[in-house]
Amino acid sequence: MRKPTRIVIVGGGIAGILLATRLGDRLGRPGEATITLIDRSPTHIWKPMLHTIAAGTRDVNQQRVIYLAHARDHGFTYQPGEMCGLDRQLREVQLDAIRAQDGKLVLEPRTVPYDVLVLSLGSRANDFGVPGVKEQCHLIDSQQQAETFNVALRARAIRSVVKDEQLRVAIVGAGATGVELSAELSRLLELAGSYGDTTIRDRLSLTLLESGPRVLPAFPQEISASSQQRLENIGFRVLTSTAVTSAEPGGFRYGDGTLAEADLMVWAAGVKAPDFMNRLAGLETNRANQIVVSRTLQVLHDEQIFALGDCASLTPEGAQRPLPPTAQVAAQQANYLARHLPEWLCQNKPFPDFVFRDFGSLVSLSDYDAFGTLGRFGFFPGGLIRGHLAQFSHAMLYRRHQQALHGFRKATLLWTAERINGLVQPNIRLA
Repeated sequence: MRKPTRIVIVGGGIAGILLATRLGDRLGRPGEATITLIDRSPTHIWKPMLHTIAAGTRDVNQQRVIYLAHARDHGFTYQPGEMCGLDRQLREVQLDAIRAQDGKLVLEPRTVPYDVLVLSLGSRANDFGVPGVKEQCHLIDSQQQAETFNVALRARAIRSVVKDEQLRVAIVGAGATGVELSAELSRLLELAGSYGDTTIRDRLSLTLLESGPRVLPAFPQEISASSQQRLENIGFRVLTSTAVTSAEPGGFRYGDGTLAEADLMVWAAGVKAPDFMNRLAGLETNRANQIVVSRTLQVLHDEQIFALGDCASLTPEGAQRPLPPTAQVAAQQANYLARHLPEWLCQNKPFPDFVFRDFGSLVSLSDYDAFGTLGRFGFFPGGLIRGHLAQFSHAMLYRRHQQALHGFRKATLLWTAERINGLVQPNIRLA
């Protein structure tokens, strides 16, 4: 009797949890393979939602997926851990020790064997070696980081009210994360005013710094210009073509030495894969630590290892640049592997080339506005949308993610529960 193939997926982000769910349902339940998902966090959060968790305008407890429970329902297993190395000869993933918040050892370093390995470790902001960023700045790359920022934000907001001070925030990086977080902070304080001090929003002084010539550089010029105008109308200061040279206790230093003063600093610029992935086990990587993969998402020179999502670099045939590190790319790559990996394992069918379909991009400025492009597919290829239609489309992205994980019935129940809770509980996190 053939032993089940051991499929190990490292990273439970958008691509990792979607792939584990599909493979667990298809191969794990009938016993054709054992599917193991490894992630350092016990819960999954849809990453494009992290800025709302950071601002406190969305309840993290309603949005997270608990890996253990989800694994039980979908035929795979979950192991807590953080990957720190890889032995390709022994086919083992090396995991670092797990320690409690007080430093006590919970689990010793260990290894997890695999027959097929899928790396979906996501990405994080790239500080580009700018002095002071690691010491002075908040990052919004994980649930823990988002919640840490929210705690600091609420503390500064309380001080602002009691001491009658400005609440100074500076964000570096005017991509989707920086722009959406800026707008969400404004909405947070507007809503907070309805619970108490109505002047708290007036105390917000926010500066958004971008090294490039415009905000939202991945979007068309029209959307960049409209988004910047909207942010400035809200009352924010937007500085483009502004290179930050250091992060200091009192703010960001830029240009000729000017200081953008801030009590809270966020670094949302650049994207890179985890540092340990740089030449991991001899695998080819680029300057952003992303693993270079073939058009079948297999790493070069080892067909048993796949990489997808933000930690992978794939340049489509005829393209000049790799695919962008977006949720859309990660989800399509996970669906591709979920469809073709079982056929490759069980029927020895070769992989077809992965083909990315660009359905456009969306950015939401909270309740103020939203913008989007329709991509090359759909009813209006290359079209632009804004306002309520774009806001609805942006909201539906998350609903589709929920449906992909839970199915239509449970996803509908989750949405209904969220709506009901919104009627009886505060719309923002106040404590």
